[in-house]
Amino acid sequence: MPTAHRTRIGPLNCIVVDGGESPTIPVVICHGYGASYEDLAPLSGEWIALLGEKAKAFKFVFPDAPHSLEALGMPDARAWWPINMAQLAEAVQASQFDELHEQVPPGIDHSREKLCETINCLCESIQGESTPLVMGGFSQGAMLTMDTALRGTVQSPALLLQFSGTIVCKPQWQANLNRLHETTVFQSHGEIDPILPYSSAVSLHEMLRDANVPIDFHSFMGPHTIDVDSVQRTAIALANLVAE
Repeated sequence: MPTAHRTRIGPLNCIVVDGGESPTIPVVICHGYGASYEDLAPLSGEWIALLGEKAKAFKFVFPDAPHSLEALGMPDARAWWPINMAQLAEAVQASQFDELHEQVPPGIDHSREKLCETINCLCESIQGESTPLVMGGFSQGAMLTMDTALRGTVQSPALLLQFSGTIVCKPQWQANLNRLHETTVFQSHGEIDPILPYSSAVSLHEMLRDANVPIDFHSFMGPHTIDVDSVQRTAIALANLVAE
């Protein structure tokens, strides 16, 4: 059974799980606000079990966000950029969440640059030509990886996973949506999400769909989480990247 090991790739600490001895497809998954790289690492085991022999092709990498939340009383928690949770909750309650779509979160550029450096170091370390890239994340991690796919200095991903994400940097994203024309996007969102409203996820889906980005949108009756169907459906999407 593949085992996880901790290492530093570029500027970020990472948990890495190899599906086989010589994986050729990097899968970079970013955790959400207030979590750490340990939060989503178990996904690798679920995907490996579902992928069977095809799991050997994948290197699963879970970066740790650069900002500690120890000052907020959460010593093990990390963030890609600071979030005012009270302001976020107020916007949700007042049905003014769409106003946040236009904003460029302070700190997102810094984290995008660090993630790009990590991804480029990772891709350089994997042997093989025209290696497809998979990336994605949950919540804040989903926002960061969408921003990285659209505005970063990495190759366009073959597959972009958006678990419970939303729109930020809307004008900047819209200006770069052509970068995703050959990217398959999987997006999932709970219909009773109390943190990032479902209506916001629909707006993201419509923005991508209207730009002719290939997207599979999965809604489910649940809160701010990754449901079982999302794990199974993304395993199928991963399997489709492996040549028969």
